[in-house]
Amino acid sequence: MAHLSDYDIRKQYYAKVLKTRRLSPPDAEEVRELTLEVQDPSFDCKIDQSFGVLVEKHDDFGNTLNHRLYSVADIPEKDIDKTIITLLVKRCNYIDAFSGELYNGIVSNYLCDRKAGDKIIITGPYELPFEIPEDKNANLILIGMGTGIAPFRAFIKHIYHNVKDWRGRILLFYGAKTGLELLYQNEEDDDLTNYYNEDTFKAIHAYSPRPLWHDPVVIDQSIEERSEEIIEMLSHLNTYIYIAGHKKVKEGLDKAFAKVVGSEEKWKARKAELKAGKKWIELIY
Repeated sequence: MAHLSDYDIRKQYYAKVLKTRRLSPPDAEEVRELTLEVQDPSFDCKIDQSFGVLVEKHDDFGNTLNHRLYSVADIPEKDIDKTIITLLVKRCNYIDAFSGELYNGIVSNYLCDRKAGDKIIITGPYELPFEIPEDKNANLILIGMGTGIAPFRAFIKHIYHNVKDWRGRILLFYGAKTGLELLYQNEEDDDLTNYYNEDTFKAIHAYSPRPLWHDPVVIDQSIEERSEEIIEMLSHLNTYIYIAGHKKVKEGLDKAFAKVVGSEEKWKARKAELKAGKKWIELIY
């Protein structure tokens, strides 16, 4: 897995914040959607790419550059001299394991505090591991929690708006704490709900009542509850499984899929086939 230090940050661009809006309610963890405009004709970002955000921090030890990657959360709008991109960001905080002090995530808090008209520095774009298969009969099982829905939102939108004539099935498992489950699932955005009439598309909302909004437990249960459908999809060699979100999303997935296919040995063999064919892809942060 690539580390942030592996990414080339020499290509930098100024991006103006066109819009910022909070998607989560006041009593839930803050998730915002930012729409950015890059006025540079050389910047070209696609749905299967990510971009970085650079924030300079000044402290007692000098200046430090903080770099974080974000998936494109909507189909980029490309004009002759500008590109409009969208990202999702969750305001993050963490407790130092030694001091017990609470610290704010540098880049996430910086982005959540931006206002319309502000300029930020972005890098990239960089390739994402997710690619839309050339085979329009391919089946896709997409698993994302919290802001992990971002790449899938652009992914699905691109398939039904631009690729068209998609004949394979798309099964999306997504989940979040109260309020976050409304990400793009409403008439105002006319987004994922727009595809509910597609025979090939099904979205399963795995709502978690537990304290952690990225809790993977209910995702596992939702997968097991649809064993019959998943077994049928996995019987085809052109089925892909894409996973995005917090590292906790991975916990328990192997156990859930082992229950679905009947045993741990059977799942190990099937997963090995998926990985060998580049049909099991993870984007974990």
